[in-house]
Parts: sequence; structure tokens; C-alpha cells
Amino acid sequence: MSKNDEVILLDFWASPFAMRVKIALAEKGIKFEAREEDIMAGKSELLLNSNPLHKKVPVLLHYGKPICESAIIVSYIDEVWPFPAMLPTCYYARAQARFWADFVDKKLFDGGCGIWRNNGDALELGKKEFIEILQVLEGALGGDFFGGDNFGFVDTIAIPHASWFYAYEQFGGFKVEDVCPKLSAWIKRCLKRDSVAKSLPDPSKVYEFLCMFRKMNGLD
Repeated sequence: MSKNDEVILLDFWASPFAMRVKIALAEKGIKFEAREEDIMAGKSELLLNSNPLHKKVPVLLHYGKPICESAIIVSYIDEVWPFPAMLPTCYYARAQARFWADFVDKKLFDGGCGIWRNNGDALELGKKEFIEILQVLEGALGGDFFGGDNFGFVDTIAIPHASWFYAYEQFGGFKVEDVCPKLSAWIKRCLKRDSVAKSLPDPSKVYEFLCMFRKMNGLD
């Protein structure tokens, strides 16, 4: 049995964290089965048993063994299927990549929530803080991609969040391209890759999904 047998992803279509895993598997050429979770109606027993602490997607099941937390899953994929490598060979460059991946994890999703979960002054503050996060990321671009000339680990961690940017723009009344043109160009380069284009949903669908959440929470 080869290492790519029995690869199952517990997925949710709008989750940028699950998108990371799909991109990583696609970059490695690994076939897998994606099982969509209905997080609105009720999570499956398989998800609850596979991730009993957080009860969240994504979960990668490899030979039936669960791996949780998206950045950890991407690292696992890179170690189990080492070619092509997602991290550079230089130890310092690897540390830098992990630093920026950690920055994305700690800042980007929560920063976007400051926009779509708010109105009025709180929304304006959220927009300001989110744009500042994007500008910091833009300054970290080392070339065409975060690792320089090659698409790699940080790109895999960060690019799924771009599928939510259209929604943030609609709620916040701004354009990413206007405030961060280099980052916008990076997004377009990433979307030319099949691994990314096939893993990210239509941004307008994400916008509709978040509109539904806003209505459920009395924001619209």
C-alpha cells in the first residue's frame, strides 16, 4: 500500500484552513477524498471523534489516523511527501517561512472578522487594522512569492484567505488592489496555479455565505 492510499480530508467548502490542505495535496500530486461537513446542520461523528478537542475542520485522515490543525497538516504533508519541497533547504529561510506562516495564522482571519462581524465605528476600526496587516504581509513578499521565485509554504498558508477578501471589500468599502497592489499581484499569480484555482471557491459565494451569517447575528 502506497503512502497516498487512504487519504481523506474532512472539509468545508468556505474554510480557508481546509483550502490550505487541498492546495498542499494538489501541489504534491496526491489523490484524496474530500468529505464535506455540514457545519450548519450538524457535524459528523467522524469529525467529532477525529478532532474531539476543537471539533473543527480540517482534519486529514491518513490510514485512518487523524491529523488536526491546518498548518500542522500542511507540514505533515510536506514531510510525508517531500517532493516538491514546500520549505526551503536553508534552515534560516525555513525559520523565516514558519514565522510568517505563524503571523498569518494569528492575524489574517481574525483581522477579517473585525470587518464582516461589525458595523459602524467598529467596522471602520476593523478595516484599518486589517489593511495594516495586509501592508505588513506585502512588505514580507520576497519576490513573486513569499519564498522568492517559487510558490511554497507561506503562500499555501496565506492564499486561501484571499477567497474572503471580496467579502471584506464589500462590507468595508475598500479595494485590496488599491491599498496593497503588490499583494494583489501576488494573489493573481497564485490563482494561475491549478492547485490554487481548483481549491478556492468563488469569492461571491463566500460573500453570500457571510451575508447570511450577518443576518443571523442581526448585523443586516
